[in-house]
Amino acid sequence: MSTSLASAIPPGVSTLTGSAKDVGRKLDKLDTKQQIVAITLGHVTAREAGAIAETIASIAQLVDLRLVRHEREALQSLVDTLVPKAPPTPAQLKEAAMLVQARTAVLKEAHWLTATQIAGLAGFSASNPSAQPNKWKRDGLIFAIRHHGIDYFPAYGLDPQTAYRPLKSLAQIIQLFKSAKDAWGLAYWFASANSFLGGKRPQDLLTTQPERVIAAAADELEAAAHG
Repeated sequence: MSTSLASAIPPGVSTLTGSAKDVGRKLDKLDTKQQIVAITLGHVTAREAGAIAETIASIAQLVDLRLVRHEREALQSLVDTLVPKAPPTPAQLKEAAMLVQARTAVLKEAHWLTATQIAGLAGFSASNPSAQPNKWKRDGLIFAIRHHGIDYFPAYGLDPQTAYRPLKSLAQIIQLFKSAKDAWGLAYWFASANSFLGGKRPQDLLTTQPERVIAAAADELEAAAHG
């Protein structure tokens, strides 16, 4: 083995050359936790086999360095993606705090159900429990807020008297606000005190006084249209 080639082999890497029987005896003496890469060579001398083994061992460090560099670059890319290009402004921080407060209130002030939970209440097939609630959402019969990657449906939008199907009045309100409010916007509206309803929340009257809630939605749209 040449001095220059031997010095290139990284620590922890060793080579074993010889016949299958010779190498087998040497492997028996190694730590069983070590990883082994075996290469068989035909029509080469022992000296040539040794040179090839040393060459392969010498590039092990390069492979390791490339993996480390790739992991480091991937981590840096992730950090660059998650960290804003510029520090948030005071206005943005205030808006974010208000948004957090509003969403927290919405989540606390109503009962929210996953599609699977609705399926259990409504007696849907266990093989695909979320299919029907998701179809209702696509058809505009109910809405769902997205929270940590999960859709949550408002319990106040379901009627226990009809095996937990969506209230018909909810679909009318969703249609009215179709171009004005997204799912979270609808959730804020239903959870907020409404002057048209005498200070009561729409979500509290949707089952008992649906016509008043629909009228309140129409009134808000009309007020917004007139500035």
